[in-house]
Amino acid sequence: MADTVLEIAEAETVTEVVRLHAINTPDTAAFTFEDQEITFAELDAGSNRAAQGLMSLGVQRGDRIAYLGKNHPLYFEILIGAAKIGAVMTPVNWRLAAPEVAYILDNCGAQVAFVGAGFAEMMEKARPDAPRLSHVIGLEATGETATDYCEWRDSFPADNPGVHLGAGDDLLQLYTSGTTGRPKGAVMTHGSILSSRDSTGRDGGLRPWQEPVEGDVTLLAMPCFHISGTGTGIGTMVAGTNAIVLPEYDPTQALDLIENYNISKIFLVPAAIQIMLNHPRVAEVDFSRLKFITYGASPIPLELMKAAMERFGCGFVQMYGMTETSGTIVALDPEDHRPEGSPKMRSVGTPLQGVEIKIIDDDGNTVAANTVGEIATRSSKNMSRYWNNPDATASTIDPEGWLRTGDAGYLDEDGYLYIHDRVKDMIISGGENIYPAEVENAVYSHPKVADVAVIGVPDEKWGEAVKACVVVKDGEEVTEPEIIAHCREHIAGYKCPKSIDFIEALPRNPSGKVLRRELRAPYWEGKERAVN
Repeated sequence: MADTVLEIAEAETVTEVVRLHAINTPDTAAFTFEDQEITFAELDAGSNRAAQGLMSLGVQRGDRIAYLGKNHPLYFEILIGAAKIGAVMTPVNWRLAAPEVAYILDNCGAQVAFVGAGFAEMMEKARPDAPRLSHVIGLEATGETATDYCEWRDSFPADNPGVHLGAGDDLLQLYTSGTTGRPKGAVMTHGSILSSRDSTGRDGGLRPWQEPVEGDVTLLAMPCFHISGTGTGIGTMVAGTNAIVLPEYDPTQALDLIENYNISKIFLVPAAIQIMLNHPRVAEVDFSRLKFITYGASPIPLELMKAAMERFGCGFVQMYGMTETSGTIVALDPEDHRPEGSPKMRSVGTPLQGVEIKIIDDDGNTVAANTVGEIATRSSKNMSRYWNNPDATASTIDPEGWLRTGDAGYLDEDGYLYIHDRVKDMIISGGENIYPAEVENAVYSHPKVADVAVIGVPDEKWGEAVKACVVVKDGEEVTEPEIIAHCREHIAGYKCPKSIDFIEALPRNPSGKVLRRELRAPYWEGKERAVN
């Protein structure tokens, strides 16, 4: 086992990780889905066939392919297959509206898209606006698409394509919400993804909750169009352990799987933890095998944490990171989680191995401890760039490799990081990032709207909720339901306003910029931080 762990730690690519496990532990389950196991040997062979199939369709090194569908082990097989020829997986958020899906397909230039069950119609709606998309392959034999993935894959040999890859090669492209209303494709390399898994001590070694443990079983419940979902799947592949794949988060299914598969690790957003705690069956489930629940995307209220610690009886780890950092860069360890609460529990923890964090002012100068500024980070975990967007890349990553996160916070004397606010006008609702500009564009396209500003307000269940402050055109009348229904035609449901304030005029500064903080202030009064 020790030799295998060392081999994996020295692997430069995720494809090499899969190949090594297929050699050393071929019969070990890599993924389980609806009681069907995919072993590492099957994953390696299947991804070789997928690679051969992609080459037959003209996909080359550096090309992007797309996936539109819920979580499925075959998504990871296709990701690895694409990687074996140097192509890059771009999973598309299945909750998006057709125009948003089309934008991502067109922006990444995908020639081939794989579609999960139930999403063929969405793909057909988006396809006319993605002219380079020439092949659509259905993941399951549903009759919705002309080509069935398993039949297509099995028509090719299981020969490794033999393409030489390195740590610097692109692996994954995830789209993040954009300040201008258009999402950006964050490009992650094999090296940036694998750098979180270094257990050799080169970067200080792993923390105990990060260590791969033979026999661990992880519940993959978060969506693979986020780094939390794909990162979890890649993490279990690196560890050589089994991931039980849930198509989407459902508390009833999650509780059943925890019980039936002796789940030992889960990543959840706080809203998902709350939903599970409120489930009527939660008191009947045996959680004794559960070792760690990792959580992130938004802070967790102390009372919710107390209830979770009491019910689940496992270690909790808060994670802070972003798509642009290939996931977690800062973590609050289990020993810092105390039922009675502590000042450290207001933090998101300390930087992981190899991660540098500093707090900077508007001019980029480092500020003193306990002084609020923008959080900047530098490590091998940082993305390589935004896809075909050098200006956005340059404004985010400086020549010395420091990435500006857009979050405002401070470091205390012990190196713990505290999130105070957001520099960018981003809303996080139920773990989903939403930029006001995206919502404003949708609201403003309503013919009766004269002006609009979108803000995030506290929400007990989802952390934050989207609120639109709308100025109606003179002589016109429009209702809240009408505007929300209009938005649903253009953007994903989770981005649409949950409430609307109709106001006479938006507050602006002398240069015309909307004063969002003035709009937000009444809703955040009494809160110790301006994020929830």
